[in-house]
Amino acid sequence: IPLAAMVARLLLLLLTLLFSTPSPAAASPHISAVISQSGLDFAKDLLVPRAADTLAHLSVPDIERSVSIPIIGAVRTVASRIVLGGVAVANSTVAAGDTGVVVAASLSSVNLTMEWSYSYSSWLVEISDSGNASIQVEGMDVGVSMGLKNENGSLKLFVMECGCYMKDLDITLNGGSSWFYQGFIDAFSNHIRSSVENAITNKIVESASKLDHFLGGLPKEINVDRVAAMNVTFVNDPRFISSSVEFDIDGLFIPSDKTAPQSDINFGDTKLAPALGSSSNMLWISLDEDVFNSVSALYFKAGLLQHLVDKVPDQFLLNTASWRFLIPRLYRKYPNKDMLLNISAISPPSVRINVGRIDTTVDLDVIVIVLGSDDIVPVACISLSVAVSGRASVSGNNLVGEVELNYFSFDLKWSDIGKLHTGIVQSVMRIVLKNLFVPYVNSYLGQGFPLPIIKGFVIRDAYILTSYSSIIVSSDVSFIEPMNRSGIKHVLGSVSEDPSVIVCK
Repeated sequence: IPLAAMVARLLLLLLTLLFSTPSPAAASPHISAVISQSGLDFAKDLLVPRAADTLAHLSVPDIERSVSIPIIGAVRTVASRIVLGGVAVANSTVAAGDTGVVVAASLSSVNLTMEWSYSYSSWLVEISDSGNASIQVEGMDVGVSMGLKNENGSLKLFVMECGCYMKDLDITLNGGSSWFYQGFIDAFSNHIRSSVENAITNKIVESASKLDHFLGGLPKEINVDRVAAMNVTFVNDPRFISSSVEFDIDGLFIPSDKTAPQSDINFGDTKLAPALGSSSNMLWISLDEDVFNSVSALYFKAGLLQHLVDKVPDQFLLNTASWRFLIPRLYRKYPNKDMLLNISAISPPSVRINVGRIDTTVDLDVIVIVLGSDDIVPVACISLSVAVSGRASVSGNNLVGEVELNYFSFDLKWSDIGKLHTGIVQSVMRIVLKNLFVPYVNSYLGQGFPLPIIKGFVIRDAYILTSYSSIIVSSDVSFIEPMNRSGIKHVLGSVSEDPSVIVCK
């Protein structure tokens, strides 16, 4: 390669590196939710019958044609007030394909009513007649293919294909002149079929638009308390694999200045996890350990990981008299004085999840405070590194937890009551940790935090799995909220009404 050409290429590469603008890195998901085939079937069984109900009283546009009648000639004929009386779902299926979800249903007991009329006029005569008709549909199949994508952190649903097919029509005309009936049926049968098929197809597309509006209105954060909220914006496009749909969610906790109502619903105990591979469960939610570490850091930054202990089950422990034999100098200097313990974290607790276990390390300062007549006196500070192991369970739609003490190490930071014996400090700290610290932590973990579940649905029969760096919740779901209070009614209601989206909080 000539030297000039080589220099030109190097300059071009340099300019590209200097002036190209790097694209911003996409947010990483920390929660993954998988809806399995049984979950898709559950959603289908919930939505399809209600969608079929919305087809009742569906109006079809009037049809006007010029019908050629032997001897008479061209007659202006109208089929009007065509109304779908009602439908019943014979069977339905749902499947996740490569790019979306396909729902198909066979409808039975499909009937329509309508009115008919004709008129003919010439310079010799003018005639007209009218009546009504009933139409029985012998078999109807409908199907819709829908895709999902991520749009600015929300789900965007769109219809890729939609169709309706009616097999046979049995039209019974009433009133008027019977000589006209066969000509009407021959002229209008196919037009009625295509008009009804188009009307049903348009109705399904409009209902899908409502479902899209509902999904777009789902909240992007779930408030836990006045400090923390879970970021539930969607990351990446949904994936359709192995008869399931997988969603990626940000999942980290972010600051919040709102207070969310606490749920006191309890739907039973959580079972021990079976072996992996039980794909019959409707829903799988995987939470990375970063989710728990983010809320830990948030509460630490807010100054909430500290507790002033002034009451204990055995209140005598918070009096210097109870320690007169273990720490004589404390009792001599402050005889029969009440005490406080100021327990505070000096760094965010670190959560580590592995196969079959959840471990947390907490670094604490425990300051012993004596209550004087007019003041409070800090007398000693002990630094602790505490290791606890935990277990997770599900209560309602909340992930809750419980910990137990594994071991701890300590160091005397400072003391105004002389040097403390190592054995004494170890005994005292074990009492403090087991009787005060662990129960206090468990009282908060027992409240838990919400899992990303749409309002109106509740987790049931949950199993907990722990794998490398993540907790997996495997469960079924139930729909418990009355239709007149949930967003489902608005999704499947009359498309002529302005839909009201229920925001799940």
